[in-house]
Amino acid sequence: MFDKLMSGIRRFAGQKAGAGEGPPPARVVRQRQPNLFEAAAAYVSACAEDDQQGIEEASGWVSPEALSFGVNELACRAVIALARERDESPRAVARSLLGLPVA
Repeated sequence: MFDKLMSGIRRFAGQKAGAGEGPPPARVVRQRQPNLFEAAAAYVSACAEDDQQGIEEASGWVSPEALSFGVNELACRAVIALARERDESPRAVARSLLGLPVA
């Protein structure tokens, strides 16, 4: 999502007003607002990469409550996927990821 946004900005910034070109079209195109799952994915990825700018950007896409819900949903899905991959319980995987003893 972020890459698409940046490529659009680069494309827009790279356009030159050439001879014979008229003014830009009058209609305004509204960009789609990222949903909470896109915000959560961008936020968690930025946290994992210690990308403060990415963290701040993703935090502004949705409300703090929606971001919290999305991050929680992402965590649940990740733990379930790892548990299936490792053939372990989600509890064991979650505790292992946090460095806790598996009870």
